[in-house]
Amino acid sequence: MLDDDDTRRLDKWLWFARFFKSRTLATKFCQTGRLRINGEIGKKAHQIVRLGDVLTFPKADDVRVIKIIDLGQRRGPAVEAQTLYEDLSPPQARSKDDKPDVKTGRVARREPGAGRPTKSQRRALDRLRGD
Repeated sequence: MLDDDDTRRLDKWLWFARFFKSRTLATKFCQTGRLRINGEIGKKAHQIVRLGDVLTFPKADDVRVIKIIDLGQRRGPAVEAQTLYEDLSPPQARSKDDKPDVKTGRVARREPGAGRPTKSQRRALDRLRGD
């Protein structure tokens, strides 16, 4: 029989490690089948994870590769949650052509003269058209 200290439910561990805001969201994600445990597809939220297991799953625009270092006892602060795993995913290289995203909160840039005309430009257009 396995001791509870040696294993943890997959959805509970993902919630402890703060990959999901709620355990319900973690459970729903586990049931989608987009998560791999040691290379094998996991479709059950009650699947058991152990120390040393490697999880691979998409999160936002990245694919996360996570090695479980500790199972944790509670859902603590973010600093505590980061001690539960080691991030094995390679850092994403950003190209210069990457456009900023609304979700990240970065502001989009516009070329001068692009976009809506100013009030004086609009009046000049009206005069040109004869309106």
